[in-house]
Amino acid sequence: MSFKVAIIGRPNVGKSTLFNRLVGKKLALVDDTPGVTRDRRVHAAKLYDLHFDVIDTAGFEDASASTLPGRMRAQTEIAIREADLIFFTIDAKSGLLPDDRTFAEVVRKSGKPVVLVANKAEARGAQGGMLEAWELGLGEPIPVSAEHGQGMPDLRDAVVAALGEDRVFGEGDEDDEEIAASEVLIGEDIADPDAEDVPAYDDTKPMRIAVVGRPNAGKSTMINALIGEERLLTGPEAGITRDSISVDWDWRGRRIKLFDTAGMRRKARIHEKLEVMSVQDGLRAIRFAEIVIIVLDATIPFEKQDLQIADLIIREGRAPVIAFNKWDLIDNPQEMLAELREKTERLLPQVRGIQAVPVSAETGRGLDKLMDAVLKTHKVWNSRVSTGRLNRWLEAILAHHPPPAVAGRRLKVKYVTQAKTRPPGFVVQCSRPEAMPQSYVRYLSNSLREAFDLPGVPIRMALRTSDNPFAGRAKKR
Repeated sequence: MSFKVAIIGRPNVGKSTLFNRLVGKKLALVDDTPGVTRDRRVHAAKLYDLHFDVIDTAGFEDASASTLPGRMRAQTEIAIREADLIFFTIDAKSGLLPDDRTFAEVVRKSGKPVVLVANKAEARGAQGGMLEAWELGLGEPIPVSAEHGQGMPDLRDAVVAALGEDRVFGEGDEDDEEIAASEVLIGEDIADPDAEDVPAYDDTKPMRIAVVGRPNAGKSTMINALIGEERLLTGPEAGITRDSISVDWDWRGRRIKLFDTAGMRRKARIHEKLEVMSVQDGLRAIRFAEIVIIVLDATIPFEKQDLQIADLIIREGRAPVIAFNKWDLIDNPQEMLAELREKTERLLPQVRGIQAVPVSAETGRGLDKLMDAVLKTHKVWNSRVSTGRLNRWLEAILAHHPPPAVAGRRLKVKYVTQAKTRPPGFVVQCSRPEAMPQSYVRYLSNSLREAFDLPGVPIRMALRTSDNPFAGRAKKR
């Protein structure tokens, strides 16, 4: 991208609404409650013929560094340092407040070019706030309505004037790999299921990983430890993360996009609209991910909500990996690990052999093993078995354990083929799909998982019957 813009201002002036308008999607959570945004979010944006990166930031608040608002302010200061241009945003409807004047001084001291954005200019009485904005000494205020899309041409002209035509129209590397625009499929079609040549796993393709779990399990701390910088807001308070924040990372030469998500509590405990929106944003991140790391607090693992999160991921067809976090707080690690492994196999039988790794996000211990487990699971999730091998396996299975007779009639299983990958999906051709017992389908699925080494990922199995050419034809008398 040619340049980077940071949207700065006090809480509740409409920064996230402006961010969504520039991005062209409702990515950032928006609510009337002040202080919704906490982490800084970076995304590709477009303003008519201008292409750039835009950073959504937390509302600038005057607070001590140890408090949550203070840590949010530190993230915003990082955004100011990273940016080439600052959109200093005020609320034209309510006019200037003391905090606006304080933060305008901070922005002025940064030495960065500034565009003064007077948001909510469509409101009655906004003209007075517009005139007050001149007092900040940041130039002419640009009246806009981020919610209604008004004033965008003037904002575009202000950007060009602030940075110059050479900078804003310079050649940029267009990043067209947009996750949110990709179509979500439960499994990807195999072009030729009967082909015996199975393509090798491509370990150079980018990978998308979502990190999920209950509140305060250590998800943001783990991502910070993986990428080696304080990119995400962390602390002892539960529920700090609200938006699903994506972070680009290079691991052993491979591009990875990590998604941090809000902690998911039981539905009965969620009362606030904002928390509902946060959880929905996290569910969207799961659907767009390939691998989902389920972070469990090793001191209180496998609560009911943990199992519900895991079940949701499996039903979505994503590849799960379990991270037992806070391992540095465990006194008897060997005994605890054996107990947790036994519980994992017993409580998650639908993904038998799931990778489960003890880690400590605080100390960094076990994170390399976690990423090795992620890579191994991703390979399995992408795996493909040729039709020839599948039917040789089926022949042995039917000889050893044929399907049961239902209502006195035998069920015939004719052949099996793999129709999809990501996750592996198989089609079984049989005589009466509706009569096939689920216990036998599970037996086929587990046997297939064991025979072709497909541990830890969901396996889809669909039953089909061939069309009867004589169906519907009247009997000849």
